[in-house]
Amino acid sequence: FYVTGTEPTARLTALDGKSVTMSGYMAPPLKAESDFFVLTRTPMAVCPFCDSELDWPSDIVLAKCSGLVEVTPFNRRIRVDGLLAIGFEKDAATGFVSFVRLMNAQIFTA
Repeated sequence: FYVTGTEPTARLTALDGKSVTMSGYMAPPLKAESDFFVLTRTPMAVCPFCDSELDWPSDIVLAKCSGLVEVTPFNRRIRVDGLLAIGFEKDAATGFVSFVRLMNAQIFTA
């Protein structure tokens, strides 16, 4: 996703504002009954933000849904469709900071 730090690649920048499909794994939720989740490339049994000993994944995507998310087991691959948004954003309600987001995300399981 990034050239360095939070500088997005040219490919990611070209997709900003477009409908995209991504696949990966739902990280364990930060809280129950949420309208967002974190999509990761590899399964994560522990929330990446809840354990300071874990490395911060550089390829995570915040997926914002229009309703409450039905939690998928951390090791079950999912497909997510949504509108790609890049750039720094801090959620006012949660304080969650993101650089890559899927807006109006829809989850599909195998």
